[in-house]
Amino acid sequence: MSFQDRHTTNTFVPDESNTRLLRDAFGRFATGVTIVTAATQTGVAAITANSFSSVSLTPPLVLWSPDKNSRRFSFFENATDYAIHVLADDQDDLCWAVAKDAFALNDQNLNVNAEGVPVIENCLARFECTKTAVYEGGDHVIMLGQVMRAEMREEGDPLAFFKGQIGRFATQ
Repeated sequence: MSFQDRHTTNTFVPDESNTRLLRDAFGRFATGVTIVTAATQTGVAAITANSFSSVSLTPPLVLWSPDKNSRRFSFFENATDYAIHVLADDQDDLCWAVAKDAFALNDQNLNVNAEGVPVIENCLARFECTKTAVYEGGDHVIMLGQVMRAEMREEGDPLAFFKGQIGRFATQ
């Protein structure tokens, strides 16, 4: 029996009638989970994002891609500075709180960095960024940020996202 015979596949041409299929196919790529924070007039705005990637070491650049149709989009579109927090597997409650409420972190007594951005402590990694470019990307934008400061924990496992579910990835 060949590898292909053991696995059922679904081949399709993405279009507006099957966006759920495309979303499910994208979801087959396991990612980490991040929370992005920015300062606003009403406190800290936060959004969960799995569309995060390192881009360059010199200069230090990262990207993430918020949905233009999100009610939270304007907070990040208007922010010059923001912080991207890579969550540890013990931070799933924080992930769900932010997923449900853009202002869930307002009662957390967060520290604020030199640029006034609220930051979450004890994440696996944190990247404090200044926005350097925004590129159109369909129904999302691609935000490129220069990492001004970074912090990481020496121990811990990541919170993971796969097939629309939060899970854990244990290192061996």
